[in-house]
Amino acid sequence: MNIKHTIFFDVQELYYLPQYLPVFKELKKHHNCAITFIFHQNKFESIVKNIILKDQLPHHWVNNKNEALQFYLDKKPTWIFLGNTFPELDKIHLHSKTAQLGHGVGPKKSYYSKSDTPTSVRFVESDYRYQRLCKMYPNDVFVNVGFCKLDPIINEEEDGLCYENLRLDKAKKTILYAPTFYPSSIEKFSKNFPSDFKNYNIIIKPHYFSISMKKYQKQRNLLQHWNTYNNVYLAKVDDYSLLPFLKSADLMISDASSAIIEFAALNKPVIWCTFLQLRWNYRGIFSYRFKARMDKDYDDYEQIATLSPSYDKMISNTNELLKNANKLPENAKIYLERLAGKLDGKASKRIVTYLLENY
Repeated sequence: MNIKHTIFFDVQELYYLPQYLPVFKELKKHHNCAITFIFHQNKFESIVKNIILKDQLPHHWVNNKNEALQFYLDKKPTWIFLGNTFPELDKIHLHSKTAQLGHGVGPKKSYYSKSDTPTSVRFVESDYRYQRLCKMYPNDVFVNVGFCKLDPIINEEEDGLCYENLRLDKAKKTILYAPTFYPSSIEKFSKNFPSDFKNYNIIIKPHYFSISMKKYQKQRNLLQHWNTYNNVYLAKVDDYSLLPFLKSADLMISDASSAIIEFAALNKPVIWCTFLQLRWNYRGIFSYRFKARMDKDYDDYEQIATLSPSYDKMISNTNELLKNANKLPENAKIYLERLAGKLDGKASKRIVTYLLENY
């Protein structure tokens, strides 16, 4: 076989995979591409190995970024996909091109600041985000392709959840609680949260950091307590993809997570919790630090989700929506297109077309 292109996917964090996999599957249709996933060693190595086996991922292991950098310099691939910033890109760019493909479309300013260190190209989700980035970084290359993470759902390639395996009742409606790690609503929820929705299934899909980092032990204690209720399924580390949960749930509850945009993009109702656990140095006279962390896009969440400024309001809003609403209001679609772009299931194809036309 005549291999013309070698394409690497740098997987520093497991949660990069759901964004990479649709592109990988599209690339596999092109027989002149050799693809390798570069996994960074961590304490979840056994879980990653199971994922590699399940999805048949060609792979290579590295211990850290420095080892990954040396591997890229030695192998000189055509393209390297990055989910975040990466050191010494100037050296890599002597022999390879790089593409940044972010793992989410969230409201934190880091979405935009990731371009402080420019890759050869950055794939973005919408014309609005494209225009903003072009103004901020006029000398860099951005391509508006759409949000490829949702391609499998839009193209009906995602099966969703098996309720029997989760020990939940398929006859009941399902609430998906998908909080981020910080700033998070987890600590502000009642210890008896599952009993407040005893007539529904509750699936809790915390951020990867909430279940992997020592500093979020208090969050894990509460999550494990909720998991003792018989109407709750707490996602594990190996439930790394949000897609099956997005596909199956009837309503989402979240906070400062990009999952709000992803769920709403499927025309399903979302509860937006604005009661957050903030560190002392983000409160009171230091509240400007929280505002500095969040981008102005955060304000658009109120246009696509039902605002809930307290736990009690969250309960009443959730019950109301589950009884009466199956779809989003029409005006929400305008804001969704601003943040997530056009959702036609072809974002991965557009990415691959760009790669093969610009090697």
